[in-house]
Amino acid sequence: MQEAISQQLTANSQQLIAQKDMAILSKDEAQAILKKVIGFSTADECQANLNGRTTGNIRYARNSVSTAGAQDNVSLAVEARFGKRSGIATCNEFDDATLRRCVQRAEEIARLAPEDPEYMPLLGPQQYLTPVSYAASTAAITPDLRAQAAGDSIALCSAKSLTAAGYLEDGAYFQALRNNKGLEAYQQSTSLDFSVTVRTPDGTGSGYAVADYTDVAKFNAKSLTQLAADKAAGSRNARALEPGKYTVILEPAALVSDEGLLNNLMYSLGAREADEGRSFLSKKGGGNKLGDKLFDPRITIYSDPLNAQAPSGVFDYEGLPVKRMNWIEKGVVKNLYYSRYWAQKTGKAATAFPGNFIMEGGTQSVQDLIKSTAKGILVTRLWYIRDVDPQTLLYTGLTRDGTFYIENGKIKFPIKNFRFNESPIIMLNNVEAIGKPVRLGGNLVPPLKIRDFTFTSLSDAV
Repeated sequence: MQEAISQQLTANSQQLIAQKDMAILSKDEAQAILKKVIGFSTADECQANLNGRTTGNIRYARNSVSTAGAQDNVSLAVEARFGKRSGIATCNEFDDATLRRCVQRAEEIARLAPEDPEYMPLLGPQQYLTPVSYAASTAAITPDLRAQAAGDSIALCSAKSLTAAGYLEDGAYFQALRNNKGLEAYQQSTSLDFSVTVRTPDGTGSGYAVADYTDVAKFNAKSLTQLAADKAAGSRNARALEPGKYTVILEPAALVSDEGLLNNLMYSLGAREADEGRSFLSKKGGGNKLGDKLFDPRITIYSDPLNAQAPSGVFDYEGLPVKRMNWIEKGVVKNLYYSRYWAQKTGKAATAFPGNFIMEGGTQSVQDLIKSTAKGILVTRLWYIRDVDPQTLLYTGLTRDGTFYIENGKIKFPIKNFRFNESPIIMLNNVEAIGKPVRLGGNLVPPLKIRDFTFTSLSDAV
């Protein structure tokens, strides 16, 4: 019986590996489909976007695997334009009859659509950087590797009488663009994302670790789980501190997430919002704060699709080339994001939306920052972050998964979680120290030591 189960698992694994290549088309294969699509169109303008992915995942909770699976898909989106009217249709089958119907449907929709008052013509031929966002090792990940990572994480926690819940997802992707104006673009990429939360049996202690990579060779589930386990074991029986302003050490996970403080800052660098008076970059009476010094002079943030540690896409959804761009340089706002429409309206150069951001830092680790702190608070993670005032970028949220009081350069005891009210603008003007950047969320972000960070109330959650 055991031998039969093993053989079945091996067969399933081989089947998944075989499927893995089906969704990743080469440049020639993808462009051959797109050429055919463009050839079927009778529209004034036509652009086709072909995306493919093959992903695998494993999830565990309470020290047991709960789900595991794999997906692959290739999808086509066709945009047809007649004058300033446009229509989009999609499909995921690629025989001639289906492709022709997809194009015809996009054209039917375009003829019925209202004119776009912000219409911009499709781009012509572009020059792109050579991407570095693909690692064959990650594309070759098997279910066995995912199972091993989950098993290592669970075993470490079980041996310490702790409970782990984690999720690992890896994938290989491609994107191809083509239009009837001569634009042609193609890129492959890979990624691996891992997160783990570790709890004590009594539920009073919690720790968290998160990481992502282009190359699986850099991934170590054991070491990441060990970080979370240490946080969980050390955060039992947290004490309450009075809310107020504290010196804080914010780990990268406390700065970057789907809705993190630094993410929100970078998403708020739009020129249009600033020019229309809807942004922290708006000036009273009109205009924007491009060129103004708004942050500590140690703050420099840029994007670079060819960064070796955190590479990203070399073109955006319209096919506009993505290049290295300084956004904040020594505290000064150096560039804003200009959509093609707003760039034309204001006489500026259009800016492709960046796929990453990189904040320069120093060489200090989180432990080094702790050693240099007389009194303060270590924050592992922030969550449930919400807008309070968009024009000052004031946000509120909660700490979680390991919050500790620091005294005389050492962690003294765990503390109960806080609600905070803070703006990344104020935060980046109250910098005491900047640590060594690490990759998180496809970006490079250093831990930060910030003075006068505002905590407004306590939270009983762990």
